[in-house]
Amino acid sequence: MKTYIYSKVKRAGLFSLLFPLSTLLFVACTDSFLDEDPDDRTKIDTPEKVIKLFKASYPDANYGWVCELSSDNVMDLNSVHLPYSSQAKQEPTHYNLTSSGRQDDEMFRFEPVKSSTSSDTPAAIWTSFYAAINSVNEGLKALDEMEASGVAVDARFRATRAEGKLIRAYSHFILVNCFSQAYKNDELSRKDIGVPYQTEPIVTVNDNYDRSNVTETYKHIQKDLEEGLKDVSDIIYEKPKWHFNVNAAHAFAARFYLFTRQWNKVIEHADAVLGTNREQLLNRMFDYTPLDDCTYLSDYANVWQDPDIYSNIMLMDTYSTIQRKCRNRYGQGSLVARAVFYHNAPMWPRWAANPSIWASGLGGNGYGTLYPAWISEQFQYSDKVAGIGYAHTIRREFTYAELLLERAEAKIMKADYDGASEDLSLYHESTLRFSPSTKQTYGANGGLVVLNKDMINGSRAWFAKKTNSNYNCFDDWNFVTNMSPDYVIPAEAVPFMNCLNYFRRYETNFSGMRFFDLKRWGIEYTHEYGLNNEKFTMTWNDPRRALEVPQDAIASGLEPSRPLMVDSVSTEKAILPNVFFGIDDANDEN
Repeated sequence: MKTYIYSKVKRAGLFSLLFPLSTLLFVACTDSFLDEDPDDRTKIDTPEKVIKLFKASYPDANYGWVCELSSDNVMDLNSVHLPYSSQAKQEPTHYNLTSSGRQDDEMFRFEPVKSSTSSDTPAAIWTSFYAAINSVNEGLKALDEMEASGVAVDARFRATRAEGKLIRAYSHFILVNCFSQAYKNDELSRKDIGVPYQTEPIVTVNDNYDRSNVTETYKHIQKDLEEGLKDVSDIIYEKPKWHFNVNAAHAFAARFYLFTRQWNKVIEHADAVLGTNREQLLNRMFDYTPLDDCTYLSDYANVWQDPDIYSNIMLMDTYSTIQRKCRNRYGQGSLVARAVFYHNAPMWPRWAANPSIWASGLGGNGYGTLYPAWISEQFQYSDKVAGIGYAHTIRREFTYAELLLERAEAKIMKADYDGASEDLSLYHESTLRFSPSTKQTYGANGGLVVLNKDMINGSRAWFAKKTNSNYNCFDDWNFVTNMSPDYVIPAEAVPFMNCLNYFRRYETNFSGMRFFDLKRWGIEYTHEYGLNNEKFTMTWNDPRRALEVPQDAIASGLEPSRPLMVDSVSTEKAILPNVFFGIDDANDEN
């Protein structure tokens, strides 16, 4: 079994200097050639140096845990709840578990995080992504200066600039989806606070960072994205899957256009990667067969996170302990687990988990919560004798499976229900790419049937005959509640959107993407907290759908994400990211 341990050089600035956040917690990224020497600073004066800079300029924070806690994918095990299995005795229970930190309690209650700026917090996302942007801006400025001085602008030069533009666009895209409201339309989104779009390196500390609005933020993202797409090339990459390779650039474009509802462009960029040949595409989707040889979660993770498999378009190395956090107070259990993967479905006519989840590798905390192996951490030792090092989580940031579902959604919204059914059917068939013995095991009791259009359209009648249908994947969801007058899902599209909703929720589980989907679809949901099941409801237009920026940013003058809700702000000094762990925690397999 191959093991993939990927390390990145820590940005020295991240550990030595956190600006007071009138600078937005911008941190100058310092690779070896950017570190300040005793006498002077080495110049970035060749395209090759910029290539090296961009290699270390990808964001290293993981937005997965923050966004999962803010979504309907996670529950409080200390609240009164039923078991996740409908086959178990349906007796309410609750636990007395501790969270991994007060910041998790704050996020679950949709409150601003004031207690921590450690890894897996909004402050860590803010810091890391703006650090990446600032680093990229240093490189792009250097390229402009080289071009002005007469350096030849060849294919490698243009590809390098393209990578920088794509990193900058992607970083702002994640920031605006975390810290602002979802895009509605150009007119309505001008009323929503965006995020500062940085196109120049930070040189001095000042308070003049304008958050502008969501529409303007998206326009800047689109400009950088489209400029990057023109010249993106794999010729500058030694390991393309860790960069914005050509396929990853198209996948990002498809996601961006999906969020801005430019359906034709979603399909165009998805087709550039997926093609239109069903059999060929099916062979490029994830193959569960190698998982038969896995024993530990780390074994499963090595398969899922393998850069050599076709289905992974782009991977990102992050500092995160999301796997450990799933073992504490908040996790995927009870009715949440039923909604995500443990339910009846037309494809397996019995109460059971989605067969692919069992083949995926599952971890848990012994209290009825489960999580998939694809979020399992890798551990990088800095001192094996002392048993210390850094916890990494490899994100499968762009995959064939999610891109296929994005294309399906665009087809639904274009009323191409035949085309959408083909994509949804192909996705489902890909989740059944087991070895013959495994397929026989999971198909023995009731069989496995590949989804088709008639099953999607007939799902309402099918579920009407079942009990507890609210735990099933094809139930009606209240999409786009008043999001904008030009974003309406007609009745005939609803069964397809219900199916898509389930597949996306399953496929992106623990990636954080569910929070983005809930925002852009206007879906309302509730968290139940504590023994008394105190309810925290997120309405479609709730200001809390935008995560609050770090508290010292607000104290320094930055406009808050939730301006109507700010009453007082902590001015405590920022805490350094907490990503240093001991061996005992890191080696716990299950």
